Amino acid sequence: MIKELITDEELLSQPCEPATAEDADVAQDLLDTIESIEDCACIAANQIGVPKAVIVYRNEKDRVHVMFNPSMKRALRPYRTEEGCLTREGATKVTRYDQATFMYQELVDGVLIPRKKECRGWTAQILQHMIDHCKGKLI
Repeated sequence: MIKELITDEELLSQPCEPATAEDADVAQDLLDTIESIEDCACIAANQIGVPKAVIVYRNEKDRVHVMFNPSMKRALRPYRTEEGCLTREGATKVTRYDQATFMYQELVDGVLIPRKKECRGWTAQILQHMIDHCKGKLI
């Protein structure tokens, strides 16, 4: 179901709870919502009012992916950039890493399976942005 975006900074500043396989409906709501927003690159569950560590993002090939409980484990080549956000006004200067290793879980047949992904460039940047959302960190 397409959900309305939350802009309340108090809610967005709260760290998300770990997601479970029972949060499959949250992932589906995120998929429906990202598809409904033109040029949307990524969205986290807390941006639709659900304080769970679930994110959806588009990679460089415009493919949509879901991650449960994402985290960054290794990062290389820091750089400064400006980022905007769907749920905040304006742009903010942040430090991101051009290459990173991400750990997450993927829902397969009702079970969360651990995964690891190496990303560079744009995908690495938006995943870092989404992990900040899960931690309640506002850019």
